[in-house]
Amino acid sequence: MGSTSKKINLRTSDGEILKVEEAVALQSPTIKNLYENSCPRKVIPVPGVTGNILSKVLDYGKKHVDAATGKENISAEELKAWDDDFVKVDQKTLFDLILAARSLNIESLLDLTCRTVANMIKGKTVEEIRTTFNIKNDLDP
Repeated sequence: MGSTSKKINLRTSDGEILKVEEAVALQSPTIKNLYENSCPRKVIPVPGVTGNILSKVLDYGKKHVDAATGKENISAEELKAWDDDFVKVDQKTLFDLILAARSLNIESLLDLTCRTVANMIKGKTVEEIRTTFNIKNDLDP
């Protein structure tokens, strides 16, 4: 089925057009709703998500669709390891992935990225958290 699977065109906030397998794109309830309510041949806008971030989100979606459909023979442990590697990115990218997952309503990706941030905070003092996330203490007199 691979190359003959139906494709959807997505336009990112920075104007990039990505051609995506329908099964992968429709993992996002937001994209699914836009797709079902517009002509399927049109380009679907994905505001607030850049091409770089949407590509990563789609990589995540493809991996999970392929695992769920058996297209890729991968165990739950291997998928978890892949997920763990997927979120080993710089903070800006991680936060952009959180925003994209929220905007696109992809719960599993939102859970993964938020859990990653929570693990970055776990066991740290307030000062260590401020340092980790470059937060200034606005409450000092």
